[in-house]
Amino acid sequence: MLQEEKEQKIQEREAALADRVPLLSMSGLSVQELLDLCKDLYHKIDVVDDERYDIGLKVSKNDFEMDNMNLKIIEIQSKFKKPTLKRVKISAEAMLSVLLGSKHKETIDFKANLKTVKKEEEKKEEVTDWRKNVESMSGMEGRKKLFNAGQ
Repeated sequence: MLQEEKEQKIQEREAALADRVPLLSMSGLSVQELLDLCKDLYHKIDVVDDERYDIGLKVSKNDFEMDNMNLKIIEIQSKFKKPTLKRVKISAEAMLSVLLGSKHKETIDFKANLKTVKKEEEKKEEVTDWRKNVESMSGMEGRKKLFNAGQ
């Protein structure tokens, strides 16, 4: 039976391909007719490729929606629901008093034990008059200085 089913599937596939893809008869066609045939085949390939792309997008979208639905089903069936967490601003003192309760009596200064870092002053270049520099570099002397500096 398995062998018969395989043969039947192969025959169905060949029949479907014969319906969809007609045989090409290229004998006796001129160059222009061959070019037209190639353009027609290219257009058909382009249409089929567009359809394949659209179907692939639909499939991926449906897969994503199915995953989301499965997660919702699991969440509904489960006994424990995760609460939505909210951001709360709380000071270190308040946090310690909540954690330690009545044992917390002292106030702790967390910033007291931090190291202080002194920034080094950056060396500033002297600001000179740019016109003097232009005058000294103008003419052949300036070009000679630049040439000598490059060597």
